[in-house]
Amino acid sequence: MVFELAEVGSVDAWYNNFMIDISVIVPVHNAEKFLGRCLKSVIAALESVNGEIVLVDDHSTDNSARVMEDFQREHLKLIRVLHCNTRGASAARNFGVARAKGRYLWFIDADDYISSSAIARLLRKADKTKADLVMMGAERIYSGGQKDYLSPVSPKESNYKSRFVRYGMGPWQVLIRRKWWIEHAFSFKKGIIHEDMELMSSLILYTDKFVSINEPLYFYCQNPESVLHKEKFSPHIFDIFPALEGLYQKFVEANATEKYHDELEWFFIWNLLIDSAKDFGKFPEGKSGFARSRKMLQKYFPDWRKNKFLRQKPLKLRVLVRLNYLRG
Repeated sequence: MVFELAEVGSVDAWYNNFMIDISVIVPVHNAEKFLGRCLKSVIAALESVNGEIVLVDDHSTDNSARVMEDFQREHLKLIRVLHCNTRGASAARNFGVARAKGRYLWFIDADDYISSSAIARLLRKADKTKADLVMMGAERIYSGGQKDYLSPVSPKESNYKSRFVRYGMGPWQVLIRRKWWIEHAFSFKKGIIHEDMELMSSLILYTDKFVSINEPLYFYCQNPESVLHKEKFSPHIFDIFPALEGLYQKFVEANATEKYHDELEWFFIWNLLIDSAKDFGKFPEGKSGFARSRKMLQKYFPDWRKNKFLRQKPLKLRVLVRLNYLRG
């Protein structure tokens, strides 16, 4: 059974009868190969927790709907399946938040999975500290089997907000207090693939209630078929520009551009001249991205070469950055 939009009201009324500790929101788009692994891990982690899984179908054309139906049939009181009319992971996440019932939110990608103890530990930490954000470590797993560790920002660092701004985390790496999220009217920018970049680094501007768990509770799988890793050109590689513009505007609105000037400048440098430059150079259609990167840096950070974080990097990386600035 899949709940259509017309039925959501009755399902929500049913959920209102008791308190939910956490809503795990999973956008699903053509994820049939990985969704089962993801859901099994979340179900196991919710075994001793009062929570829900909100699956938001984002116009899947494979057998994802059948996978969701099968899991919902087996876990009727745990899983809701919703259908978002607007395309994209950002719209799906926003859609899920609007219908979530948990005190806390956790956005999980359908091709990833979590530790069996993750949810209980995150909730204990959040409840003990009254945190708005609980950040966790994550293990990044590549298609060839290689792994590396993504450490969380520690609030014990004297400059932890500085690192948070320039960290560039995914929405899956933080547990979020739903009331706080709604009070600040946070949402993901629709229609772009860098929807998390446009928002995540600005969250720390709105709270001092931040804690972290320095262990890999999330397993971030590098799926070569995902929208960020496809080998064919997509004009979405240029979404980096509206994403960064949106992020900068959030700091303007918070009157924080001067305080975090160096952090934002480094964030722009990294994403334009290192990370996105790989895609710009990979495809002939992407080469115009180099000129657009120069234009954006000249607009927001004309003195970027003096950035203190850039100057701390190895010579090889600094040379690469300068070469990418001149390309195209």
